[in-house]
Amino acid sequence: MSNATNLSPEAAQQVGEKLRQLADQISSVVLGQGEAVEQMLVALLAGGHALIEGVPGTAKTLAIRTLTRCVDAKYSRIQFTPDLMPTDVTGVNVLNEVKREFEFRAGPIFADILLADEINRAPAKTQSSLLEAMAESQVTVDGTTHKLSKLFTVFATQNPVEYEGTYPLPEAQLDRFLLKIAVDYPSEETEVGILDRYAEGFDSAEPDSFGVEAQLSSQDLIGMRQMTRLVRVEPELRSYITALVRRTRQDANLFLGASPRAVVALFRASQAKALLEGRDYVTPDDVKELAIAILRHRVILAPEAQVDGISADSRIEGAIAAVPAPK
Repeated sequence: MSNATNLSPEAAQQVGEKLRQLADQISSVVLGQGEAVEQMLVALLAGGHALIEGVPGTAKTLAIRTLTRCVDAKYSRIQFTPDLMPTDVTGVNVLNEVKREFEFRAGPIFADILLADEINRAPAKTQSSLLEAMAESQVTVDGTTHKLSKLFTVFATQNPVEYEGTYPLPEAQLDRFLLKIAVDYPSEETEVGILDRYAEGFDSAEPDSFGVEAQLSSQDLIGMRQMTRLVRVEPELRSYITALVRRTRQDANLFLGASPRAVVALFRASQAKALLEGRDYVTPDDVKELAIAILRHRVILAPEAQVDGISADSRIEGAIAAVPAPK
């Protein structure tokens, strides 16, 4: 959509207030993960997909389930396992004995919001069944293409420390995720708060105990996505985003830098971050705050850097420090 249609500051502020209420409601259930919740909303607003990585028990799945309770949209969950087949994800053609013809039975991928739980537990063939869906919002079964929802968004989880029985996501699959969200352990104070909530009757297995209700309809979310594309990104900021991504390709500690798709991803996510803050324009801080989540899964460390214990996050931080931001 062209910038010929402007987003007013008042409209941006109103949407920002709604989104902050949504974020607060999710954070009342998922304690101590405010940054992760914000990045999930950035993905939802930007129309991108998010990979959420953290050790078991850090509320990754709970965060996604809570989000789906706060948005009135069709939700589906797939538990990825080594024996999961591509047709278990996309659907299959089944013979109708009465009509004597094949009918398509849609798989769980036909949803507005899809939770792909423990995505790295399925083999590459099954993981690849998501590729077309994530890139083009459609799936092809037996030569016939089926369109997915306009709101189709994948939130995938994975465990970074468990390697037995897992299949690392290939680079092409990782690049389809707008963000890679890192979820860490909460603080001691937050963990006490989690126990307090359980003592008061909260149960993560019972969504009715969450105490949240739908804040946005599907149409609200579609409208907000359209507004996100109208958030202004000045030419100087576009140049900054480009320079930041290109810097990763000049880093000797990185075997592979971020692709041009990363430039677009950082641009789109920055627009969503600005709208989440109630602004109709992007600032350099929006770009800086999202750069690590946007780029960490799109770069590959050089072997010697891995041996030295250098992380992708630290190299992206180095790029942020090295590239002057517009004033």
